[in-house]
Amino acid sequence: MDQPGATAENNKSFASLSFGTQVRKSPYTDAALRWGATGLSVYNHMYIPRDFGDQTQNFWNLVNEAILCDVAVERQVEITGPDAAAFTQLLCPRDLSTCEVGQCKYVILVDNDGGVINDPILLKLASDHFWLSIADSDVILWAKGVAVNSGMDVTVREPDVSPLQLQGPNSRDIVCAAFGEHLRDLRYYRFVEHDWDGVPLVISRTGWSSELGYEIFLRDGSAGDRLWEHLMAVGQPMGLHPGHTSSIRRIEGAMLSYQADMDLTVNPFELGMDRLIDLDIDADFVGKAALTRIRDAGVSRNFVGLVLDGDPLEGSNAENWAIRHGDNQVGFVTSAIYSPRLDQNIALAIVESEAAELGTVLEVDAVDGTRTATVSPKPFFDPKKQLAATS
Repeated sequence: MDQPGATAENNKSFASLSFGTQVRKSPYTDAALRWGATGLSVYNHMYIPRDFGDQTQNFWNLVNEAILCDVAVERQVEITGPDAAAFTQLLCPRDLSTCEVGQCKYVILVDNDGGVINDPILLKLASDHFWLSIADSDVILWAKGVAVNSGMDVTVREPDVSPLQLQGPNSRDIVCAAFGEHLRDLRYYRFVEHDWDGVPLVISRTGWSSELGYEIFLRDGSAGDRLWEHLMAVGQPMGLHPGHTSSIRRIEGAMLSYQADMDLTVNPFELGMDRLIDLDIDADFVGKAALTRIRDAGVSRNFVGLVLDGDPLEGSNAENWAIRHGDNQVGFVTSAIYSPRLDQNIALAIVESEAAELGTVLEVDAVDGTRTATVSPKPFFDPKKQLAATS
């Protein structure tokens, strides 16, 4: 299959978008540019394609067919060694004692004060081998710092591992056509190791879309271009489009974005992520005392969904918008966007608990003026996550 574009033109395109050598290309950057990426952002010190021309069409491609996304920016923090299991538990407030080899878990990492450091997906490759597939923060530096003072026999490093996301209702047929029918029965939050013509992969049924989907972790960056082209060649006849992670879909699904919806100033109880905090386990973990105090005292802020009135928002918010209740500021919008499927402006926000009750009417100082907002149930679409979990 002919590849769109020419190498010289592709290099020129990248040079016009580059910020310099301090930001790394991913193994898929060149392929993404060939296939129509027109804008790059920076995430975990690496380029990520963020624009394929029309975010609304990208959304419809995702929810109706399938998209392929370069998410190599989801770097892996690898933990190995005789004490790997105990050390990984030290980092994670969620009980990992029943986690099986081949299983993934969504976890929250916190600091000594209970502030959120990251919300990675954990993959258990062996009893002494773990990956934390991280969001946008320097978890490897945190983990190395904890390891130095832990007295445990572990090695913490960033391996040569770069994921792609294959997401959407057609993704199961595509992944099976690309790598084999054995993947058809892969369960939600499980993974398998796979040899693709001598190239090692890990394929998981996970993803940042709230849709049926897979992540394909390439363990040899030199094969990135070939892997992208293989998936597009197999997938295009089955409705696969090159794309980028969809802000519309992830806000519909109330999926958290680190640095947008949470950071070190926010704790898991404010986010309603109590299910990820197991304070009664015997094992110690970083932040356990702080999280216990927060749980016992209760929180004064809550993470809520909002529906905003007015004309469709143009794009997403570039800064936090103040939220007022009467004369008082009671919080701020973290993420906002127009959903064409719901025909509504939807947002995620942190507000004082007194303003968090469903149906509460608030005012938002949006970039284009004041808008009325109503506290609404979240997720806004598919609230039981059936598309991702049971499709």
